[in-house]
Amino acid sequence: MDTRLQTLINWLADAGYASRVVNITRLEDLRESIHGLRQGGMLDEDFYKEWLAGFEFVPPDSHLQARSLIILAIPQPQYRISFETQGGVKSLIIPPTYLHGKEFDEKARLKLEASLAADGYHAVQAILPKKLLATSSGLGAYGRNNICYVPGMGSFHRLVAFYSDLSCQDDDWQSPKMMAECQNCAACLQACPSGAIAGDRFLLHAERCLTYHNEKPGDIPFANWLQPTWHTCLVGCMRCQVICPQNKPYLNWVDEAARFSIDETDLLLRGTPLEQLPDTMRAKLEANDLADLLDVMPRNLRACGVGI
Repeated sequence: MDTRLQTLINWLADAGYASRVVNITRLEDLRESIHGLRQGGMLDEDFYKEWLAGFEFVPPDSHLQARSLIILAIPQPQYRISFETQGGVKSLIIPPTYLHGKEFDEKARLKLEASLAADGYHAVQAILPKKLLATSSGLGAYGRNNICYVPGMGSFHRLVAFYSDLSCQDDDWQSPKMMAECQNCAACLQACPSGAIAGDRFLLHAERCLTYHNEKPGDIPFANWLQPTWHTCLVGCMRCQVICPQNKPYLNWVDEAARFSIDETDLLLRGTPLEQLPDTMRAKLEANDLADLLDVMPRNLRACGVGI
């Protein structure tokens, strides 16, 4: 690897980030991979339109002459949100990646640019399939649950991608692979209640994943086949991650976030708009980056047994 690239990766590692750099021509490989899965019928069409159609496989129209792609993994914990009710306190987990995304991404961008600027290079954030980029670049590998695992972080991380004018002639591009540890392990498959993780193929049945359903707008009811006992997170799902042996070192990394009083919980269950909430409650939601989840909270809270 070029000395400048290795220096960048080492510098970012010292700042707590894992990273890889690949040639800009890998954009076409990423596009072809997603296109091939869609054409081969491996992607549910509704899931594709909702979550994958927005990728931009063209460098930004700016002064930046993109010559490489940089992918970073940022360590990120689970978050515990507590709700007081007449029957006691109900605590629910929010998985990594959901909260403080802009804050994490901006901090990573500033760290990256601080290193690049020393030699006159720049970076612009990219809208790309980050898991695919991470596993193809060698930054991480897929688990059987199709989640990206990064050494030293497990699945407790957030990925962020950038275009850069930094040159990268040689890279370690590879076909995405599953972790060797998954070959004789079916813990996540057995733990997934909805059948999203299958034994007959590597790709996740994303349309069956509980996360896909509880992220939908709050006015969309859950499908009848989703069982009440499956819901354990305020949004998303951690069943396949907490059972994974590769995540054992990180399971206790949980940040205690917001706690809502009985009256505040009632306001959330009623679906009260942000602007109609008391100032102190609105400030709490915004400080914990929960305001954007207000729409899904009433439905998801009830699914988790709050307010029943």
